[in-house]
Amino acid sequence: MSAPRTSSPLLPMLAVAALAFVLYWPVMLVANRGVADEALRSGADLGCGTTWQCATALRNPVLPAPGQFAAGFRTLSTPPLAPTSAPYNALVTGGETLLGLALASVLGLGLATLLVFSRSFERATLPWLVASQTVPIVAIAPMLAVILGQYGVQGFLPKAIIAAYIAFFPVAVGAAQGLRSPDALQLDLMRTYRASAWQVFWQLRLPASLPYLFTALKVAATAALVGSIVAEISTISFSGLGKMLAENSRASDTVALWVIMVYGAALGIGLVALIGALERVVTRWRPAR
Repeated sequence: MSAPRTSSPLLPMLAVAALAFVLYWPVMLVANRGVADEALRSGADLGCGTTWQCATALRNPVLPAPGQFAAGFRTLSTPPLAPTSAPYNALVTGGETLLGLALASVLGLGLATLLVFSRSFERATLPWLVASQTVPIVAIAPMLAVILGQYGVQGFLPKAIIAAYIAFFPVAVGAAQGLRSPDALQLDLMRTYRASAWQVFWQLRLPASLPYLFTALKVAATAALVGSIVAEISTISFSGLGKMLAENSRASDTVALWVIMVYGAALGIGLVALIGALERVVTRWRPAR
């Protein structure tokens, strides 16, 4: 009997993309209608006669027209490795995010292990771990950058540390849930074989936690990306998508802001896809779903 075929996620993604493409034009016209109408009433020369025509010709639209989007992508994407281009800055932000995610993974898995092995540690620290995530990152990012700068930690690393601060909590919670997932029968069987606590951890708890851990890593990756971008905005940065967002926001260039946001979204999708590919490699022993 052949194994059931797993459906590809590509078809649903393409269906959503097609729906967004169909809806984009009417949504863009409605979003820009108010600004275009106000510009026409003020006597501005937009080179168009009606509100609906002007909705696609605004210098700073609420939602860019497809042609404006295309022109913005060309402007910000070439040459791709120039310090002012979006691809180069996306690579910088992606590097900060990956380093932050690696730090968050080490810290989160260590905390999860302590939470599982020690109930007293869990009772003493879990409320503080939850409280640490309620502090607005916009407020804490400059403070962390100043503190780290006093110890000579500057440039790339502070953004990664700030990203790790955002991302470690979902890793810790997800890994702790996974480490507790083996049932009593499995634990009793390990005790029957006289397995030590560390043998139970390495041979039972850790393999059982991998599905939970990778799910948590996908959540943490998006959180780390947001942390990296906010850190770039909130601290002195010479590159990164956050720096580009801050500069174009001050210049009121809404087309550029939309292009940069699309790059950020694509970077987030790429990070989650990378973790998904790593999960498939690490958990080959799991049955196909």
